[in-house]
Amino acid sequence: MPLHLFIASIVSIPLTSRGFRRISLKMARDIDYQHPIKSIKSSGWLSCRNILWHLVFTGGIVNYMVKVCLNLAIVAMVIPRREKLNDLAECSNGPTPLNSTEYLHVSFNESSEMPHIEGKFNWSEHEQGLALGAFYWSYWTTQVPGGLLAQKYGTKLVFGGANFLGAAVGLLIPSAIKWNFNVFLFLRVLQGAILGVVTPSQNIMTAKWIPPDERSKFVSAYMGGSVGIAITYPLCAIIINKFNWEAAFYFVSGICILWYCFWVFLMFDSPQQHPRISKEELDYILSSTPASMAASTKRAIPWRSILTSRPMWVTIVAHWGATWGFYTLLAQSPTYFRFIHGWDLNSTGLIAGAPYILLMIFSYLLGWWCDWLQKSGKMTRTGVRKMAITMCTGVQAAFTVGLSLSGCQSGLAVFFMFMGRIVTGGIPAGTSANLVDLSPNFSSILLGICGLSANIVGAISPLIVGALTNDNVRTTKKSIDLSSYL
Repeated sequence: MPLHLFIASIVSIPLTSRGFRRISLKMARDIDYQHPIKSIKSSGWLSCRNILWHLVFTGGIVNYMVKVCLNLAIVAMVIPRREKLNDLAECSNGPTPLNSTEYLHVSFNESSEMPHIEGKFNWSEHEQGLALGAFYWSYWTTQVPGGLLAQKYGTKLVFGGANFLGAAVGLLIPSAIKWNFNVFLFLRVLQGAILGVVTPSQNIMTAKWIPPDERSKFVSAYMGGSVGIAITYPLCAIIINKFNWEAAFYFVSGICILWYCFWVFLMFDSPQQHPRISKEELDYILSSTPASMAASTKRAIPWRSILTSRPMWVTIVAHWGATWGFYTLLAQSPTYFRFIHGWDLNSTGLIAGAPYILLMIFSYLLGWWCDWLQKSGKMTRTGVRKMAITMCTGVQAAFTVGLSLSGCQSGLAVFFMFMGRIVTGGIPAGTSANLVDLSPNFSSILLGICGLSANIVGAISPLIVGALTNDNVRTTKKSIDLSSYL
């Protein structure tokens, strides 16, 4: 096949315009008629479903890169404040308290990797808290609207468009920080509202593209954000050290915009819209997914049935419990290892980030195993979902109790903390996949409702831990673990 025709067949992909869609499909069919492209098998690395998995996975990575970049950049942005810390590290080897000089040395001047970076903004601790928390003020409010928008306009526009707009706002943040603090806060709130629609927009796509016995494995792509968290901190540290803190925002936003280019040209809301899908794969998908999906956008949303459904509420409670532990360990584990075990921040950062890679691997393997159990008839779909949910709730709680009982044995503490995070990889194959099973047509709306409760947890969990500890480091460990266990 001539190279120019091959390139034309790849890029002639419909966007959101109907006229452009008709023209693009016609071009693709004409090219296929004159120079047939080798059929894509219904399974394998070149299948459209596998390409979609990688698009969703990398979309989650860039989404979280944009989301958490500020968490590291703020260290290089602000002037360290000399406040006294008189608490002892409960498990430290010596009696010396963590005084202000040691704290500043560890926090800001310990590493020779950033010798030329100086604080630029004299933000108080309260202002730093506002800066870090502003994103989540609005993030939870767009969970349900995200599902509704995906239901009406499709995942391609909502998921991809939100990532693109969030990245565009990220490009403005460095200038806003230098100009006016309130404008900066406004942009972070706006960014949170935009990116809040991303997660709940995924399920309607999964319901249309993925057969039921493949969903456990496919929804592991939802955990791309975990990898995003794990790679953002060390990557941004290198960029800040090499250039400046502004460059970190420009880099992650640029990567997200680059991803959007691939998303636009490779992603389609349904198999029927894909101009290059093989007949074998299309027939397989259509024969395996409910026929009602074709008319899902025309049906009224059964709010009463959704809100009175017992299985739905059970799933919400399970999702809420799993994410409570996830958010609590996400936010509190650095404090735990820094002030309870007395570790330096380099070690704390490494230990805090490493579990997310293992979480992603576990999530994928668990999804594959769950699909195999269903296909082989060794376990029913309901049994598989219950098993996965038990892992991310009951098993997570057990490891959290183990963390609480580990005392000053750092090795055991690391083991239980790692395992407590890793088993949350059961969320995609458990609660997320169960929402698609409950209602393929309205799964994005169901995920939005679950996401609403989950992200509220992200906002209130630190408050509860703070209330339990009352700023007393000695009670932090058991309070964190109690919060997660409950």
